[in-house]
Amino acid sequence: MLSHRLAIIDDVPVLKPLMEAAIGELLKPFLPPEQVAASFAVMGLDTQLIRDGTYFVIECDGRIAGCGGWSRRATLFGGDHSAGRDAALLDPAKDAGRVRAMYTHPRFTRRGIGRLVLELCEAAAAREGFKHVELAATMAGVPLYRACGYTDIEAFDSDTPSGVKVPLIRMGKPIG
Repeated sequence: MLSHRLAIIDDVPVLKPLMEAAIGELLKPFLPPEQVAASFAVMGLDTQLIRDGTYFVIECDGRIAGCGGWSRRATLFGGDHSAGRDAALLDPAKDAGRVRAMYTHPRFTRRGIGRLVLELCEAAAAREGFKHVELAATMAGVPLYRACGYTDIEAFDSDTPSGVKVPLIRMGKPIG
């Protein structure tokens, strides 16, 4: 049975390895090994989401099985270590909220965790007045997001320090 709660900083030691497992395993069917390896440079935990109270932990039988959140800040994707982050607050009247940092541990895929995170994020963003949300989808996430009503806005590549580009798709959905 799935349950959810807001993440706290004390969850970080469990969340980071969960994210590493998700990146390392779930991208393999979609990307060559060099792009999977490069993905660690542009993905990961943004602790600003936890501090903002917008990051959810999904538990299955008392174990953290997945996580994800949303943001009222301008950054579209990336972790604490990622370049180009922007903490500027978005205006719900004209900007799209951001769905961010969604990860499911490989042992818990196909159980509705991603859908639950999206529902929680969309509802929370709508309560704060956002009419639309956007996200940067990994190739592994695209099928879920499309199934949940997200549409492609633009495909782009994220540069990494190794020079290997990681493909992403900016996607969006009206909410509320």
